[in-house]
Amino acid sequence: MLPSEDSVILELEEAVRGGSPQRRVHTLRQVTNLFLNDGARLSDEQIKVFDDVFCLLVLNVETKARAELSRRLARVDHAPVEVIQRLAQDDEIAVAGHVLAHSRQVATGTLMEVANTKGQDHLFAIAGRKNLPEAVTDVIVGRGGPRVIRNLASNATARFSNSGYAGIVAHAEADDDLTEILGLRPDLPAPLRQDLLRRATEEVRTRLSANAPPDLKEEITRVLRSIAGNASLPAPPQDFARAEENIKRMKAQDELSEPAILTFAQANRFDEIAAALAVENCVPTAMMAKVLTGTRTDLVLIPCKAAGLSWTTVETILSKRPTVQPLNPPTLMAAAQDYRRLSVETAQRTLRFWLLHDKVEK
Repeated sequence: MLPSEDSVILELEEAVRGGSPQRRVHTLRQVTNLFLNDGARLSDEQIKVFDDVFCLLVLNVETKARAELSRRLARVDHAPVEVIQRLAQDDEIAVAGHVLAHSRQVATGTLMEVANTKGQDHLFAIAGRKNLPEAVTDVIVGRGGPRVIRNLASNATARFSNSGYAGIVAHAEADDDLTEILGLRPDLPAPLRQDLLRRATEEVRTRLSANAPPDLKEEITRVLRSIAGNASLPAPPQDFARAEENIKRMKAQDELSEPAILTFAQANRFDEIAAALAVENCVPTAMMAKVLTGTRTDLVLIPCKAAGLSWTTVETILSKRPTVQPLNPPTLMAAAQDYRRLSVETAQRTLRFWLLHDKVEK
């Protein structure tokens, strides 16, 4: 039989108030055993009582005991919600890791907070959990190191926004293993797969062709043939000297503002926009020109967000830039949503990757 709520609380208070550390750990294990044995038939009110008990006990036990509780509750679908959030936010990865990786009870808000504030071990644990939403993967792409990013890319159930995928592909420029992982993702957008394969080494291309499942192998083969067919001598570099001189003068006279960039966009003066984004982000003008004249809308969002432009200005740039065909309303709506989700930190980090490898190819 389940003991009464009063008896559980009474034992807890005695253990916390006057008990030794060993007594508190013993009480925590007893309460955990009781919950796991009978939790499936508890009412919501009874589970809330256990939640209160767990929350009080974890404040007064050592890391090893908290980690044991985390491990035992991590895969329990009816685990008490509040204690799961506390365990997930624990600074010790030995405690937080189990629930971050496995517990369905961890709220998206908790995942966001941990992803934004904790270290790489916590990010690694989150990156491998099932059904990660776009809001969380965007944060991980912005803050994660190579080990974390590979784990995230290997997570078949993780969902990515367009800007999140653009950011993770930027990570792959310096990582053949990540390139191969991303190349085998069936949900990778076709333009990004083309960019990824264009930058990939011959060794990685060979491995992708050999390891891809039949449907994906056909797509990879088609893209590689397209890349081979379009191979040509590089075009002579475009001369941005006049636009750069104009933008630098405006910057020196404190005239380089968002309204000025909006005016350039309305007048189709994309050399000046490229030079302005270059100055604001400390990157080459030619790099910004590639982004602006390419076919990918998502890449344009990155330097604009890093420069702090409003969506009104960005929408004008997207609508007026010299692309193959004008953007339709659904594409613009999706871009607006991605722009709101994209953080300045993620945008700036992606730009640093581009600058480090000195290329952004379309």
